Amino acid sequence: MKKLFPLLLLFLAQINYCQTYTVLDSLQKSPISYATISFGNGNGTFADGDGSFQFSKKWYPDIDSLYISALGHKELALSTKALPKQILLVQNIAELKEVYITAEKKRKYKIRKLASEVHNDYFKCWLPTVESEIAVLFPRNSAKSTKIASVYLPIKTESSNRNSSKSQSFSTLFKMQFYSNAANFPGKRLPYEDIIFKVSEKDKSNFELNVSEYKIFVPKDGIFVSIQVLGYADKTGKLQQTKKYSEIETKRGIVKVSTTFRPLLPFTDKINDYKTFTRRIFFKNRTWQRFDREYSKNNNLIKNNNTNYGMGLKLHVFEEK
Repeated sequence: MKKLFPLLLLFLAQINYCQTYTVLDSLQKSPISYATISFGNGNGTFADGDGSFQFSKKWYPDIDSLYISALGHKELALSTKALPKQILLVQNIAELKEVYITAEKKRKYKIRKLASEVHNDYFKCWLPTVESEIAVLFPRNSAKSTKIASVYLPIKTESSNRNSSKSQSFSTLFKMQFYSNAANFPGKRLPYEDIIFKVSEKDKSNFELNVSEYKIFVPKDGIFVSIQVLGYADKTGKLQQTKKYSEIETKRGIVKVSTTFRPLLPFTDKINDYKTFTRRIFFKNRTWQRFDREYSKNNNLIKNNNTNYGMGLKLHVFEEK
């Protein structure tokens, strides 16, 4: 009993340290996968595939409100003083009406590839963090019906340029989304299903994500394809619930530094125009910004004209009847 008592205290301490909450649809009572949990200060986290997330005042002592949101549901603000174990989100009927149901016709098509730009230079890479979403514009260069078959994502698995005999292992979950083109800015979220995918150190530098089963057609004005990091995955592929930023004490006080995740994302100066946009998704207005000198005068990528993420596409361009 004397040996079991300290273990019991440790177990109880872990329970009190971090509580688990679940985000559910208010009507169906079904889990909402990968819901966004914003802290209202530019930081936040995500629910996992089962709609669960962890929150603790010891992890986040200065957070007094959470803003829970998900596609097709109204955002909900809650006080952290009395969070319910089950958080119910109300459906947004206006968004739900726009869900696409596509019956794809069997037609002949030609494959067209928009090449990605891949390199291995650490100093020309974006360091992914969970609060940022990156979107790249792709115009539709054909009047014919065009479907996205694959997305090519340049990645760099090493965290530096130092040669090593063995790569450090990692497994990172990403979410891919699609937006309309509104005067060359990301516009309305297109009501396609979120695509959750995993990248590890074993993947090639030109990572190919096959999305043909999702039936994503490029609008006449073009389409924005976006990716954002959800966090590291455990051995079973489930999203790990860990603190997404560190607190560093400076002369100006405590500064919150977002955790960076591998793989790194190579940016390039070989793409004409500014086709890459980014936004901080945990801010309530979530405003998109073009990645150019107006975005930042001090960003080293921008200083060296590496202003575009080198994403590419494989397209199916369908023949007319």
